Amino acid sequence: MRKISPILLLLMATANFSSAQKSIDPAQRSSESDLEHTKWIDSVIRSIGTIKPGATRKDLLRVFKEEGGLSNPTQRTYVYKRCPYIKVDVQFAPVGDEGNGFTEMPEDKITTISRPYLYYSILD
Repeated sequence: MRKISPILLLLMATANFSSAQKSIDPAQRSSESDLEHTKWIDSVIRSIGTIKPGATRKDLLRVFKEEGGLSNPTQRTYVYKRCPYIKVDVQFAPVGDEGNGFTEMPEDKITTISRPYLYYSILD
């Protein structure tokens, strides 16, 4: 009987913990989840806000990665590294061999960057 008693205690404790978890108000759980999402979005906005006109393509690639679709060395859509649905459209001024027009250089300067927007991924 002594061997059964600790097992019963463990089962009772587990049942109490489980019922306590269920007794949390679903609205409270949703509110906590919403707060976490809000904090994450805040961190995304702050991260994206570090990229401004005058920054380089190299700076941009610390936060974003290239998206598929049509582009050229002076204009391209980029997706946020942590979520491919968050995008920006960026225009560059080439640095170096400006006559080439076909080579993207890490030192190219951002002339404009759109506000972040949401859209599905483009795969090609």
